[in-house]
Amino acid sequence: MSDTKTLMRFTGVGGQGVLLAGEIFAAAKIKSGGHGLKTATYTSQVRGGATVVDIQLDDEEIYYPYANDGEIGFMLSVAEMSYKLFKDGVKPGGTIVVDPNLVHPTDEDRKKWNIHEIPIITIAKEEVGNVITQSVVALAIANTMTNAIDKDVLIETMLSKVPAKVHEVNKIAYTLGEKYAKEAMA
Repeated sequence: MSDTKTLMRFTGVGGQGVLLAGEIFAAAKIKSGGHGLKTATYTSQVRGGATVVDIQLDDEEIYYPYANDGEIGFMLSVAEMSYKLFKDGVKPGGTIVVDPNLVHPTDEDRKKWNIHEIPIITIAKEEVGNVITQSVVALAIANTMTNAIDKDVLIETMLSKVPAKVHEVNKIAYTLGEKYAKEAMA
């Protein structure tokens, strides 16, 4: 694995917007002159079933579309079933962000990984005022913690993927996600 590679995983349940966050990361990396790839996996019940999106960002060409278990450095999860199914792909000492209202890591998990609890859905619903912005809150948290993409390029890419009428609310969502990530890391 090259030094320039970032491997991230977003997990949730069908319909939670984790796919959009992966798409934005990949597009922003490509826009920056690198290579970006998102690979989504759905369980049998698409809406409401466990979903996982693996995101690979690299300055060099990506030859294999899937992240190998044990190599992922960052995971964000907003669903218990998905967390349990996909957490073992994160390398020991890697960072996992969970929504504490929805995901409950064990004591063993806390010993194995660097776990941060950030109420992503609550932030989107109550502070931003629009639950749909949870994917942008998650995007900001992931980028702040991994420093994977230039922030301005990521925001510009995000805005190109959402309707103009929700640009302002998504900018607020990004700012809040960034703020909570910095507080969690402090």
